[in-house]
Amino acid sequence: MKQIIKILSILIAIAAFWIGLLESSVVPRSNTWLLPIYLIVSLGCYGLLMVGVGLMKFPTCPQEAGLLQKVFIIHIIV
Repeated sequence: MKQIIKILSILIAIAAFWIGLLESSVVPRSNTWLLPIYLIVSLGCYGLLMVGVGLMKFPTCPQEAGLLQKVFIIHIIV
């Protein structure tokens, strides 16, 4: 339940910030409408980056991570 409240409060804060930008004249209105799309694309890129880093490190299996890194280095050299 605490996680849901945390997520909802973050979403409400982002929505309030976005509406504030729409109402003010700080950022051009044509650019402000694209901010949610930029946010979704940025979060997707961040998620893919974290998955890639997690796959490269293998924090739960250090022996397997070492073996994969050796195989990767061998494939680069060959």
